[in-house]
Amino acid sequence: MARAYAEIDMAAITHNTRILGERAGGSSVCAVVKANGYGHGAETAARAALAGGATRLGVAQVAEGVALRDLGFGEPVWLFSEPEPSEFATCGRFHLEPPVYSERGWEAAVATGAKSPLHVHVMVDTGMHRVGCSVESAAHWAQRLDSSPGLSLRSVWTHLAVADEPDHPYTGHQLDRFDEALDSIADAGVELPLVHAANSAGTIAVPRSHFHVVRPGVALYGMAPSPALAGMADLRPAMKLWSTVSLVKRLRAGDRVSYGLRTELRKDANIATLPIGYADGARRGWWEHGEVLIHGERCKIVGVITMDQMLVDCGDLPVGPGDEAVLIGAQANENISADEWAKALGTINYEITCGIGARVERIVRQP
Repeated sequence: MARAYAEIDMAAITHNTRILGERAGGSSVCAVVKANGYGHGAETAARAALAGGATRLGVAQVAEGVALRDLGFGEPVWLFSEPEPSEFATCGRFHLEPPVYSERGWEAAVATGAKSPLHVHVMVDTGMHRVGCSVESAAHWAQRLDSSPGLSLRSVWTHLAVADEPDHPYTGHQLDRFDEALDSIADAGVELPLVHAANSAGTIAVPRSHFHVVRPGVALYGMAPSPALAGMADLRPAMKLWSTVSLVKRLRAGDRVSYGLRTELRKDANIATLPIGYADGARRGWWEHGEVLIHGERCKIVGVITMDQMLVDCGDLPVGPGDEAVLIGAQANENISADEWAKALGTINYEITCGIGARVERIVRQP
């Protein structure tokens, strides 16, 4: 039996997809379900997002796309970085759509297209400098892919580096550079296919980036891309992470707990053991700041979180084995969010949910 659970609300993902689609006006939605749907489950996320109006699915790796095909998804599946040359044949076999921006990628794409039609994309690096072709070479790549037998150019796109910082001028600079690339492609006589640039932050806060398609990721799951964008869209968190109390001990003031004996109890307390640890995604550093919800009360984590377990100071709260302990989500009138974790740990909410381990059973709540 599982000892920790991530309850996934499909209705929340469906709602968030609709909200983001409305935010994007006439643009369609490519639902980003990479990294196991940001920890929510790729199949669950994809089905819920499609129910909310998404028309495409986005992944990072070929294996993720193949898994979606094996699950029966027939919608277009876009890859967000060029695969290894050896993976292009798999893209052709499973009708996955990769970007192409290198010589070795082009050679592999042409070889694949000679055997079966392959849909491809031009990814333009407008300033994030991670993947993609240069602005200056965008027309070259568009012409090359558009004219190669067996290849069909489906889109031209870029990725925004700081759209989650609404006042940062670099987003405008990137979009200016993207416009230059699009103009050069049009001037080269290539009919512009679909154009897209907006991630979650762009979808919410940068209307200029919407073009034909938006690609929300983290916002699909009810989390703002950054604190600066919190509350700008009616997003509903889709994950509740919880475990149950496995043991309770009454310890005395002065007792020390867990590895390193780093926490000394200041007063007598009921100390509950929860069977969830850093192997499950409950980050080790969370012990210094974290709380969990038991009986609607915030109870502080005490002692270092271990691989499989953590300890919680429940004070004089009457707790016993089997009581629900919520790490992310609501209980009674209290709520702990992934953002709360992220702030305390000096990271982002994406990393928190993506880090929920495979031992945590996903419980899907149907709409």
